[in-house]
Amino acid sequence: MVTKAGLLALLLWGSVSGGPHAAPQRSHSPALDFGFVPAGVYETHAYFEPGAMGILFHMVRAFLYVVQPNPFPRDLITKLAKENIGAKQAQYQKPENVVLALQAIYYEMGFVVCAVLGVFFVLLVPLVGLCFCMCRCCDNCGGEMHQRQRKNAECQRGFLATMLVATSLIITAGVLCASAANQNLSNQLKHTRRLVNSNMRDLKMFANDTPAQIDYLTAQYVMAKNRVLSDLDNIGPLLGSKIHEQLGKEVLPALDAALSMAGAMRETKEALENVSTALETLQDGTDRLQADLVGVRSSLSNTLSDPACSNGAVSYTCSAIRSTLGQLSISANFSGLPDISEQLANVDSVLKVDLSNIVQKGYSSFNDTPAMVREQTRTVVSGLKGMLDGIGANITSFSRMFPIHASMANFTIFLTENQMKIEVFYPQIDQMDFYRWIGCIALCCLVVLILTFNCLGLLCGHCGYDKHASPTTRGCLSNTGGNLLMAGAGFSFIFSWVLMAVVTATFVVGGNVEKLVCEPFENRQLFKLIDTPYLVNPGLKNFLPGMLFQNPQIDLTLESFYRSCKDNKGLYAALKLDNIFNVNKFLNSSVYTKDVARVFEDVKVDLKGIVLLERAGRENLIDFSNTGISEINYAAFLAEVNKGVTVVDLLAFANELEARADQLPRGALENALKGHASSIRQIHAQQVVPMEQAMSTLSQSIRLLQRTAAELPDKIDNVLSAIDAAEYLITHNASHVVKQETSKYMQNIASYFTQYIDWVKMSLSTDVAACKPFSNIVDTADIVACSFIVDSMNTFWFGLGCCTVFLIPNIILSVRLAKFYRRMDTEDVYDDTVEGWN
Repeated sequence: MVTKAGLLALLLWGSVSGGPHAAPQRSHSPALDFGFVPAGVYETHAYFEPGAMGILFHMVRAFLYVVQPNPFPRDLITKLAKENIGAKQAQYQKPENVVLALQAIYYEMGFVVCAVLGVFFVLLVPLVGLCFCMCRCCDNCGGEMHQRQRKNAECQRGFLATMLVATSLIITAGVLCASAANQNLSNQLKHTRRLVNSNMRDLKMFANDTPAQIDYLTAQYVMAKNRVLSDLDNIGPLLGSKIHEQLGKEVLPALDAALSMAGAMRETKEALENVSTALETLQDGTDRLQADLVGVRSSLSNTLSDPACSNGAVSYTCSAIRSTLGQLSISANFSGLPDISEQLANVDSVLKVDLSNIVQKGYSSFNDTPAMVREQTRTVVSGLKGMLDGIGANITSFSRMFPIHASMANFTIFLTENQMKIEVFYPQIDQMDFYRWIGCIALCCLVVLILTFNCLGLLCGHCGYDKHASPTTRGCLSNTGGNLLMAGAGFSFIFSWVLMAVVTATFVVGGNVEKLVCEPFENRQLFKLIDTPYLVNPGLKNFLPGMLFQNPQIDLTLESFYRSCKDNKGLYAALKLDNIFNVNKFLNSSVYTKDVARVFEDVKVDLKGIVLLERAGRENLIDFSNTGISEINYAAFLAEVNKGVTVVDLLAFANELEARADQLPRGALENALKGHASSIRQIHAQQVVPMEQAMSTLSQSIRLLQRTAAELPDKIDNVLSAIDAAEYLITHNASHVVKQETSKYMQNIASYFTQYIDWVKMSLSTDVAACKPFSNIVDTADIVACSFIVDSMNTFWFGLGCCTVFLIPNIILSVRLAKFYRRMDTEDVYDDTVEGWN
């Protein structure tokens, strides 16, 4: 009853702690580490290594295989058990029972033949011995004290002695084998107490650890609960951030585009300012450059009017220089370009409104989504926290409804009491084993006695034998050897049938136990036999669940239970307790998932308060498109900036002028022309270079303004459309995003329950109440019964039987050999002319 109570407690706990997978666990949900279930290490190692005796055990099993090579008769035993032969005498006459009986006899044929031979031996040897003695008393059967003289007497004596020695050695090996088996059985039985005690300690550890393991499973719910509470406390960053992320796919690009327009406004203002500054610089520089070029051109003209230029060789050079004076003039005219001060003023007016700040407010409003989610879900979170407390209370209260601790304590007391009862039998077992050991030693001593007579007879006969002595004159020592051999033969007749009776009885019992119990246990055929439906009890399909749970339809077999316990699985999985109380129906995680889903159905997040772009920002964008930058005459600006500052490159002109001056004869004209070249270079460095830089700035800014003016209307329209679409999404379609992300968040919350329940189910199957001690008990019984007792007993009869069988040739050889050692009463007499054989 205590055992069943313990099993029932484990069963009910399994129903509390297990549960199915209701909500699919999201792949990205954090994994919970529940640690390892506390468990002790079982002490019993149910394994036996016979050592050197294993060789003898294998020899005996090989002999038994020769005697009984048939496989385990599972079907035959099943039929015999179901027919229940022997219950009524009339059933023997049924044809099917006769067939079964014949099949059983056929299976046992090897044992039957050996047993019949043993019985014949037991019956015939005493009778033959009696007849042999009576025959010898009548001076027959070798009883006459007369030995015929033969030529091969020495050879015959040597052969008989050799064969007797060989026979004695075989008998010696047999008696040593029997003695070793006898001593091995006594030695191994002493270890039985250690095995029993270690099994008891393991069962007590099982009983002590199970309540602690169950408490540990219950306590680990707090980890899942705390993780859920942590996610609930951070619902803003978790759920709100996911909503923010999904909405941000459309909202953030719209805000980014609006923010980029603020940058475009600043770039436009900067470009207009650059155009205005460069234009002013170019207009002022053009006037100064024109005046300086006119002065240089006049000075050159005056220099070329020098009479020195009229000489023939010089006149050509002067004429060439005079022809290029027209190139010293400006090319671009910036005085006619339009004024852009109006556009610049409009842009300045637009920039008075800080669009960047307005857009940043939109960012800030949108980024407040997690905070809005946290504030609007306070009621839902509070209700869910209360639900978590209720779940934990239900688990704790339900696990305490069943007295697991008390049941395990009673089970421990039950084990202690039974261990004390078992220990009471230890002295009796030791005493019985001592008597058995004495009996086996006595049997071995009978064989040793015969061997002693053989050895002494051979020793005395060989040492006292004189081949020159006649049979009637043999010495005392030789005669003693012959008498000892006859004594050995006599004791062989007296004791061999007793030995064979013991051998036959132990052979029949031990051999059948080995073939029908031990060997089938090793290959699991015995479990399959016991698990045969309706075999143990005709009313029970499966006897184990029928006995434990009164439900024989459960697919639970003794073999599966033993195999599961052998693998150290939990008792919940080994006994398939889910068939008694289905944990999937009791603590179905979907129940809590549905409750969570119902709670999260009330989640309503209103994001209408989010303003992405204020009215002032919209108006500012529209005003920017109306600043008039598209009305600027960009073609006129580009036409002038594409021209050079002067008609000719002044540096090239100065270099060429100086080169032509070098062609003139040295003198005042040459020096004057080189002075004009230097003046032109100075004008280029001081006036043309700054103007070229201003023209480059003007060109870049004008081109930028031209591109901006071309794209500005479409860009502003696109920005406003994107803002409108994003605000429409937040206002009208955000509820779908909220529902979708809330469902994912709810599944993530439920996954913590699923992880906890999966861990509990796995722990119940592998760690909680690991049933290794139960398989150890079966293995210990197998070790004690088969390895300790049956193997030793089979080895004993194997050795003793070998001795007994070889006592027959020992008798014959001893009687024949004694004739050559004993002193005869008469001998053969020959004439003197005939040479004696001796």
